[in-house]
Amino acid sequence: MSDDFLDLDGVAQAGLVRTGRLSPAELVAAAIDRIERLDPVLGALAAERFERARDEAARPARPARGAFAGVPFLLKDAVQHSAGDRYQHGMTYLREHPWFSPADTALTGRYRAAGLVLLGRTKVPELTMSPTTEPLAHGPARNPWDTTRSSGGSSGGSAVAVASGMVAFAHGNDMGGSIRIPASCCGLVGLKPSRARMTLAPYASYWGPLTHEHVLTRTVRDSAAVLDATAGPTPGDLTAAPPPSRPWTAELDADPGRLHIGLLQERPSGGPVVPECVTAVNATARMLESLGHHVRVLAPGAFADAGGVSAMGLVIATSVARDVTAWERRIGVPMHDLEPGTAAAVTRGSATTTAQLLDALDVLARWSRRIVRASSAVDIVLSPTLPGLPPPLGTLSGDRPLSETAPAWTAMAELAVLSNISGQPAISLPLHRTETGLPIGVQLTAPYAREDLLFRLSSQLERTAPWPQTPSHLARS
Repeated sequence: MSDDFLDLDGVAQAGLVRTGRLSPAELVAAAIDRIERLDPVLGALAAERFERARDEAARPARPARGAFAGVPFLLKDAVQHSAGDRYQHGMTYLREHPWFSPADTALTGRYRAAGLVLLGRTKVPELTMSPTTEPLAHGPARNPWDTTRSSGGSSGGSAVAVASGMVAFAHGNDMGGSIRIPASCCGLVGLKPSRARMTLAPYASYWGPLTHEHVLTRTVRDSAAVLDATAGPTPGDLTAAPPPSRPWTAELDADPGRLHIGLLQERPSGGPVVPECVTAVNATARMLESLGHHVRVLAPGAFADAGGVSAMGLVIATSVARDVTAWERRIGVPMHDLEPGTAAAVTRGSATTTAQLLDALDVLARWSRRIVRASSAVDIVLSPTLPGLPPPLGTLSGDRPLSETAPAWTAMAELAVLSNISGQPAISLPLHRTETGLPIGVQLTAPYAREDLLFRLSSQLERTAPWPQTPSHLARS
């Protein structure tokens, strides 16, 4: 039996189930078969739960309901928990000391309520510290378009699974580009929603104000439909983004109007952007002009803040140190053999005082306001998602000295991280390819809470220049 239906997006797969042309059990079985064929080569998964998924698809706890009833799904092995399942967060520590989540987090519960069937958990770098997914605990997640290259991070395992057609979409979270960087590397749509758009319950926050939750998809409509199904606060959340005036899927065919686009061609730090990424963003600017939008170049220095970069590093380090302490308390065994980047963060974070952390959050707030001011003269900021191509595997892996990896990590995240600081929604679209076929993402950033504008413009671009969605030679191998 052909499994070509796995190459459809999630909305289409759900439609097959809803109309009775495909059962959840058949869809889940086909996805598991494809994962078992492809994952030994690509390395997307950190843990599987295939037998439980088969049981859930065959005997759902309630009649199949929800926007995505019966659709296979993968959960990133970071931040979000699923009841009874192994949780490792890229750590050798939790590989050696197994731990199983006692309950779903709120967002996982929403995925289940939408009808998604969880097949397993995807690889992440150790404690999500890297923009490449090459944890020593599990080995690399390989880019399906070129298996010698990085899939990006920290949602690299999810990106590999979606780009190779294992699932239509998969969970990711984005603390410093961690949805958009893998989306760019693997030729996917990667939306980081507005700050507080998605609940982080039961947490108050994660990595301070930096963490945003959503999915990596192959189509714009899947991103909108999943956001419709899962966005919104949990009662008692300390903050919440304003709700949309109508469903985000209603924006897909809406005319964005004539927009003023600000083109950011360079990195705020003045560091280099490779020619292929400059070509990609300039070609997108010309496409936007052909669609009637007005494009003008922005000064990159207006987005720069060296003190903000340092403050962000301190907030991250403090959060990682807190995580390590919490795991040691939970497991009852000291943590050893951390990768160099994680170990350095723990050392710095452990030495940080409460006053220093609060000062750093104030610095981030000032940088956030500066970013918003710099972009307020336009409707959308257009930039490369990444300043370079996906690096070869091994060059930034967890066994490399921090002196070699840290500058490259900072460079990879520099353009993406701006919206983590400001809380603005940003999306990476796979609009371009190198001469060898490697994807190059371009990034669109909108004002706070204006995902509607991103969906209108992204859909317009998707219709104008459709992108290849799956390396079909892999899906059929």
